[in-house]
Amino acid sequence: MSRVVVTGLGLVTSLGNDLASSWEALVQGKSGISEITAYDTSQHRVHFGGEIKNFDASKYMDRKELRRNDPYEQLAIATTKQALEQAKLEITDEIAPEVGVYIGSGIGGLVTLHDQFKVLHEKGPDRISPFFINMMIVDGAPGIVSIMTGAKGPNWAAVSACATSGNTIGEAWETIRRGDATVMIAGGSEKAITPIAMAAFDNMHALSRHNENYQEASRPFDAERDGFVMGEASAMLILEDLEFAKARGATILAELVGYGSTGDASHVTAPAPGGEGLVRAMRRALQKAGLQPEQVDYINAHGTGTEFNDSTETQAIKTLFGAHAHRVAISSTKSMTGHTLGAAGAVEAVISIQTILNGIIPPTINLHHPDPACDLDYVPNEARHATVNVAMSNSMGFGGHNTSLVFKRYEE
Repeated sequence: MSRVVVTGLGLVTSLGNDLASSWEALVQGKSGISEITAYDTSQHRVHFGGEIKNFDASKYMDRKELRRNDPYEQLAIATTKQALEQAKLEITDEIAPEVGVYIGSGIGGLVTLHDQFKVLHEKGPDRISPFFINMMIVDGAPGIVSIMTGAKGPNWAAVSACATSGNTIGEAWETIRRGDATVMIAGGSEKAITPIAMAAFDNMHALSRHNENYQEASRPFDAERDGFVMGEASAMLILEDLEFAKARGATILAELVGYGSTGDASHVTAPAPGGEGLVRAMRRALQKAGLQPEQVDYINAHGTGTEFNDSTETQAIKTLFGAHAHRVAISSTKSMTGHTLGAAGAVEAVISIQTILNGIIPPTINLHHPDPACDLDYVPNEARHATVNVAMSNSMGFGGHNTSLVFKRYEE
């Protein structure tokens, strides 16, 4: 099977509107959490989130396209163009049939859905936008990205809650390995800080209510954690067949060497006891990579800051990694970005690759009162300089979805 390498990255988060600014904030341990400005929060218990700030979608598309695409699709277009620019890849007519697009979202066009329900009730059915369906559906993002870039290869969307873009990247890897594409645009996009989503997650008791000090509300692995903080983001990777990338003189950022995807068959929201499903996903990813657990230098944890996730993920790492679990560096960058739902796997894949390239591990901030059940090295509060040759990125989602991706420093 083909070796698959990463040649381009695109990223927009609550910390910055491109890869460089987001990465700089991550290594400085900054929080992207702020008071919500998208709507009036006075009737809500939660007033904060990881909102994207000052993003100008008109840099990436014209006014007509802006009106026809939900904000989650606009973010997907932006990060795709960022990634293609870094990869220096032009999708010509000659290679277009070999370039595919796999982009996921946990929810899709929730901003448009919210707005159009308001239109329906206030102005009537005749005023509903004819573009509503394409703006709402999850496969709207890969569809419009394909149209705007000319990519004519395999094209679909994944939805597996917070594991979504771990799946899109992993399945894109498999698509290239089996020869069904030469290049894949893969990632995820989410913009779900809306009144209905925030109310729903809060009523599930999933969100932190730490309004009095919201920048410290996302506290993965901390004994005082009280839920996750909603975030917004989009991230894209350009994956290429190694020989194609070398032939065109591409700069290779890292190699994707392993992918595991499993289901818990246990509970709709809580992870399986002991993280059994995640254990199998990580094991499968390492087996495909031909690596042993002790060869992993860094794990970007799912690390949501909810009571059960963090202790369960810790137990899963201990189960698979044994003694090495206490030596491997682990961090949850959700402590800074918030939890970006379907985009999280792609955001954290980008961050994992950046650790390999830069030799810096972003911290888990707000870790001041370690939970005795979470007793591993979570790189607390300050970034760490370290050589990272192998990085693993884990994702877990409602419904019992688990994914694990393994990236490796590229060697000939």
